[in-house]
Amino acid sequence: MAATKIIVPLVATPVYWEDACKHLMKKDRVMKRLIPQFGDACLQTRGDAFVTLARSIVGQQISVKAAQTVWDRFALLPKKVTAGNVLKLKVDDMRAAGLSVRKVEYLVDLALHFDNGQVHVKGWEAMDDETIIAELTAIRGIGRWTAEMFLIFHLMRPNILPLDDVGLISGISKSYFSGDVVSRSDAREVAAAWAPYCSVATWYIWRSLDPLPVAY
Repeated sequence: MAATKIIVPLVATPVYWEDACKHLMKKDRVMKRLIPQFGDACLQTRGDAFVTLARSIVGQQISVKAAQTVWDRFALLPKKVTAGNVLKLKVDDMRAAGLSVRKVEYLVDLALHFDNGQVHVKGWEAMDDETIIAELTAIRGIGRWTAEMFLIFHLMRPNILPLDDVGLISGISKSYFSGDVVSRSDAREVAAAWAPYCSVATWYIWRSLDPLPVAY
């Protein structure tokens, strides 16, 4: 009798998470209160680099629900969502899936960068954060915020502080400044105690606003 093959979804968690939580709870009064509220929940990554970035482009400037609907339609077009397969798609079919003209252009540019080897996927592990951000933001439709989300959720870099993220600024305002307006310099000052685990602290700040974990 043949053995049953069990397919386990690819989900990875950061090896540094436990150490990061201990560090943050020791250094920061808000983190000391916040972290225990969420038990064993932590950052997770799944999927591959191209799919993660393609989903981020599809989801720009529309609701999470709308983004999922468009992505589900788009993902049915190729047999598998890869750079090479996206380049074979017809523009009309991509538009019919709900993508704007600009987003089609962005997805094609992303696919070209991956297909032509203009992004160094295999070299990212050895590259520093800013070098990866520079490489990604050279692709049309990818700004610094998207690149930083990619570093946090895909590469699971531990010390990313996404100062352009509305949720992070809002969460810092509520947890540290009693709801007062917070500047980027205020946020940097708070985050000084978080280093070298700003990504982890940011994740918990997001959780303070929405208890459901985010996964890209």
